[in-house]
Amino acid sequence: MRAHILQHVPYEDAGSINSWLLSKGARVTATRFFESAELPPTEEIDLLVVMGGPMSVNDEYLYPWLVAEKGFVRSVIEQGKGVLGICLGAQLIAGAMGGRVYPNREKEIGWFPVTAVPQAGGCAAYRFPEELPAFHWHGETFDLPPGATLLARSAGCENQAFQLGERVIALQFHLETTPGSALAMVSNGREELAPARFVATEDEILSAPPSYYEAANREMGKVLSYLTGVTG
Repeated sequence: MRAHILQHVPYEDAGSINSWLLSKGARVTATRFFESAELPPTEEIDLLVVMGGPMSVNDEYLYPWLVAEKGFVRSVIEQGKGVLGICLGAQLIAGAMGGRVYPNREKEIGWFPVTAVPQAGGCAAYRFPEELPAFHWHGETFDLPPGATLLARSAGCENQAFQLGERVIALQFHLETTPGSALAMVSNGREELAPARFVATEDEILSAPPSYYEAANREMGKVLSYLTGVTG
């Protein structure tokens, strides 16, 4: 399996996703836009992972590489390859496939549960647990792109996850978070932790129990198995 990761800032890496890929013997490459915007040929990719970042998908005037990135994501999706989007990555998928991305009514930062959206009996979409602890760090949301199936929501954000076709899953929340990556995000984003209904304090974020990380990372592995067909 050949996996390629799109990383937007140094402090939002792939966390448990990278560990899962390496454990399955995947060849992992990356485009780190803070170093270079060079993208690989799409035929060299089996799975594309699009990570988070503090910028908006609409900030093309500040980050011109967003235009090429959205086109690249759309091309990979149209070729039927596996694609996973996390936070900004989910918004990039939505935007690339015809959905609108805009400020959410609430910022959502910290550990808050997401709940699964019941699916019709014949629906083949991925099914999340009824409730799952997840790490959030976003101020924007998206409309579902045409043909997408809503998978999860939270009290602070209606569109938390969606699936497009059989091989594309977009997650507004972070299931890949490790204690190290949570600390890195807090260290680089403290100014965003202004008191609000769905904004946790630094202490609340960093004192999350190990069980939160374990449950989130375990579910991340299930999502990756679903997209790649690789189990065990």
